[in-house]
Amino acid sequence: MSQTVDRALSILPLLARGPADLGQVADALGVHKSTALRLLRTLHEHGLVYRQEDQRYRLGARLFALAQEAVENLDIREIAHPHLVALNEQTGHTVHLAVHEEGEVLYIDKVDSRYPVRMYSRIGKPVAITVAAVAKLLLADLPETERRALAGKLDYPMYTSRSIPNAAAFLQELATVREQGWATDLGGHEESINCVAAPVRGADGRVVAAMSVSAPNVVVTADELLTLLPLVRRTADAISGEYSGTTPPKEAHP
Repeated sequence: MSQTVDRALSILPLLARGPADLGQVADALGVHKSTALRLLRTLHEHGLVYRQEDQRYRLGARLFALAQEAVENLDIREIAHPHLVALNEQTGHTVHLAVHEEGEVLYIDKVDSRYPVRMYSRIGKPVAITVAAVAKLLLADLPETERRALAGKLDYPMYTSRSIPNAAAFLQELATVREQGWATDLGGHEESINCVAAPVRGADGRVVAAMSVSAPNVVVTADELLTLLPLVRRTADAISGEYSGTTPPKEAHP
């Protein structure tokens, strides 16, 4: 039974490369045509493959519907939370998770610092979109035309002397973030708060969320916080792997 399931599942990535006829499927699996036909018929009955008029097989619509349903039911916050807690315990600093929804970048999870100085960010609250490290990562992943259109619509409040002043500077910052794969906010929103962030990616490589570590200057300097970047990126990669299904889930935090 396990061999039959293995063979049937092996047909799907084969057809993902393009339609194939019965002989090609049989050859790829190393089985007789009659065996390949039985497997294809079963997959066809479940809507996972479709037989074209030219007698070649391609992936079926049901497979795409299942994939879409699976993506929609993934809870990035639930997947990421144990990783955020672990990172908070390792660093002691505030850890955030954010997503881009309907033109805003929102915090959807937060693990507070263990230090007396706390940040006033809240879950569900929009971030300062032109300066926040998580926002830079999420917007940098947009197609260029969308980035340019968005940059032209935004206001650029000068929260501090380090805030991004205009659309041209913002687009340049997004280009840098897109190329390097991480982002910072070093006093751009609040003079005393620094932040480093890394992207969480889905199976298609697109950024689905961004996570960050933030700390005030009275706890660590900006240079000290930047030394945590490799750890932040490893945490984001671990979340990405679990979210996209390429690595096992992290054990639940006790």
